[in-house]
Amino acid sequence: MTEPLRLLVFDRTCVPGAGDGRPLALSPIWRAGASLYRALGRIDAQLGVSSWREALAWLLALQPSSPIGEIQYWGHGRWGRALCGTDALSRASLSHGPLADGLRALSERLLPDGESLLWFRTCELFGARAGHDFARAWADALGARVAGHTFVIGFHQSGLHSLRPGEQPGWPLDEGIARGTPDAPEAARPSRPWAPNTITCLHGKIPEGY
Repeated sequence: MTEPLRLLVFDRTCVPGAGDGRPLALSPIWRAGASLYRALGRIDAQLGVSSWREALAWLLALQPSSPIGEIQYWGHGRWGRALCGTDALSRASLSHGPLADGLRALSERLLPDGESLLWFRTCELFGARAGHDFARAWADALGARVAGHTFVIGFHQSGLHSLRPGEQPGWPLDEGIARGTPDAPEAARPSRPWAPNTITCLHGKIPEGY
C-alpha cells in the first residue's frame, strides 16, 4: 500500500478588506504556516479554499488511489461548527445537504480501524454540548479519529481533545466557556499556556493522551 497522505486545508477568505467583521486577517498567516509545515515534512500537500465544497473536491481528487492518513483544517469555528468562508460544517452536514455524499466518499479514502486523523484547528469547535455532539457524530460517521479545541486559539491552542469511533467525549461540557452555559454558550475563553491540553501552533502532532 502507498504511504497515506497527510493533507492540510486552510480558509483563504480571511484577508484584509474582507468586510466580514473579523478583527484579524489570518489567511496569510495560515498560508505561511502551511508552507512551513510542508517544508518541515509534516504534510504532503496543502490548499487554501473558499468553501467546504472546494475543500472536499480537492481531497477526493488528489491521488485517488492513495489512502488519506491525516487531514488538518485551519480556519474559524464556533461551538459544533467549523467555518470556511460563509460555509459551516456541522453534525447535520454528515447526512443532509450538498456535502453528505462527498463526506461518505471521503470516509472510504481513510484508513481502517479509526487510524486516520481529522484535526480541526479552529476556535471552540469541540466546546459545549454542540461540540460534544459534533465530535461524536464525525468520529462515528467517518470512522476516524477526530480532534478539535474548546478554547479560542491562536499561537497557543488550548482544550485540544480527540475522539475515536465509538468513544464518548471525556472533557467537561463547560470547558473553555467564558460566558453562557453548555446548552447556550455565548463566549469562549482565550487559550493560555496553563489551560487544559494546550499546545502551540508550532506543534505538528497531538500529544499522547489528548
